[in-house]
Formats: sequence, C-alpha cells, structure tokens
Amino acid sequence: PVMTSLKISKTKIYDLSPIETPDIVVVLDHLLLKEADVTHGLKPGGIIVLNTPMAHESYHFQDYRLATADITAISVEAGLPHGMVNTGIIGSLEKAANLLGIDLLVSGIEAEFRTRKPEKNSLAAKIAYERTVAGG
Repeated sequence: PVMTSLKISKTKIYDLSPIETPDIVVVLDHLLLKEADVTHGLKPGGIIVLNTPMAHESYHFQDYRLATADITAISVEAGLPHGMVNTGIIGSLEKAANLLGIDLLVSGIEAEFRTRKPEKNSLAAKIAYERTVAGG
C-alpha cells in the first residue's frame, strides 16, 4: 500500500518532519484494511475516514471515531470516472472533521478543478458530505 501524509493548519507549518502520530487517517479503499494497520500511530480519539461499500456498523475501531461512505459509487454517480475518489473523500473528511465548512470546501474544489470538471468534482464532495456516516 502507498502511504502519504499531509499537515493542515491555519497557521504556517514549520515542522516538515514525517507524521508519526496522526489525528486523522484517510483510507481510499476498504480493502487496504487487510493489508495495513491503519490505526498504527493514530492518536486515541483520532478519526478514520473510510471509503467502503459496507455499512458503518460492519467496522469496530475501539478508541477511534469512524466515518464511512461509498465514495467509489458516489464519484461515479457524480459523473467522474470509476476510481476517481479524491474529491469525494475530501467531502467525507469534511463531514468527519469539520475543518472548513462544506461551502468553503466546495468553492475551493471548484477553483482548483476549474479546467477539470469542477461541477462533477464539487458534486462528488457534496454528495459524500451528505452521505457520510460519522460516529464513535
């Protein structure tokens, strides 16, 4: 599996070291749960955002908050090619973490993707936001 990290802050980030204890883990494909321990290093009470067709109740992550949605199906429904889950998962992340607010997130997606299907990408984020099931 490919793992990458991202630091998000309202202030300038000076520490560029790797993230060893994340607050949030985003899993783009539920099948990765069989390949990697997605909770490794995740802080207690941390958030797991999971792209899965399975029901939220199918998963049991003690000590973590879980947010689930079928981002793959949502992205196709929004008119994006199968497998293009990036903007959908951002909508799910927003529902789970409430970092920006959905309106600001959608505006940012439309600006960033202005030449690459902005309406479809923002729709994927909006639908994912609405359909994400988040909880303990």
